[in-house]
Amino acid sequence: MTDKKVSATRPVTEDREQYHLEVKEGDVAKSVLIPGDPQRVERISSLWDSTREVAMHRQFVTHTGKYKGADISACSTGIGGPGTAIVIEELANVGADTFLRVGSCATLKEDIEIGDIIISTAAVRLDGTSKQYVRPEYPASASYEVVLAFVEAAETLGLTYHLGISASTDSFYLGQSRPGFGGYTQSMSETLIDDLTRANVANFEMEAATLFTLGNIFGFRTGAACAVYANRVRDEFEVKGELDVIKCGNEAVRILADMDKEKAGKKYWNASLRK
Repeated sequence: MTDKKVSATRPVTEDREQYHLEVKEGDVAKSVLIPGDPQRVERISSLWDSTREVAMHRQFVTHTGKYKGADISACSTGIGGPGTAIVIEELANVGADTFLRVGSCATLKEDIEIGDIIISTAAVRLDGTSKQYVRPEYPASASYEVVLAFVEAAETLGLTYHLGISASTDSFYLGQSRPGFGGYTQSMSETLIDDLTRANVANFEMEAATLFTLGNIFGFRTGAACAVYANRVRDEFEVKGELDVIKCGNEAVRILADMDKEKAGKKYWNASLRK
């Protein structure tokens, strides 16, 4: 294999190995879990029936295997929209079409507990990456099949979960109403939580808007489930619930595989198809 790329417009090798992820056709399943943290990929795949490391390049770690009979992959995105867009573009180039984010978030609702799971139904596009693809009025919404699969997975596992709209930002600090270095702030940051709370937004995170926007543009199935690490109303923070959201993601992929079988030639799944 040569490292020479076909062109600067599409920097892939002649056998279509992708530039950033270093994966090619046959390396990944159609359904891929996309955590931000590269170390979370190993935690995800440790629960599979079989697994192999496909690639490890920069922040992008990719594993592929089987979970309860379903083909499954996991690939880390790093933090934020730019890495997420790269992962979606390059995984789609080699055959993936279903992307499930499993991550962490901060809730804006007082009654949601640390360690709970928030399943995003849509996202406020406070990111910059999605705006590179389409005008800001375009909606960022999750695929209904993936939302249903996450809900069924959480119910099956006995997890505490909530559905809601997420706000995706490009900044962990001012973009989520935290002061920057030396206490630096802006009025738009100081009022952000109050404004989003009035609009019934459930949580802050950093990838869903890019994921959902690209999914809708390209016709991919997308969804996101995040463990709550912070409650911004109560000013609480604890790393809790990672294993629960990982289990929920793995189960959701298995459920989607079952849903696809149940479609029996139909384009869309509905509950009446379940035997």
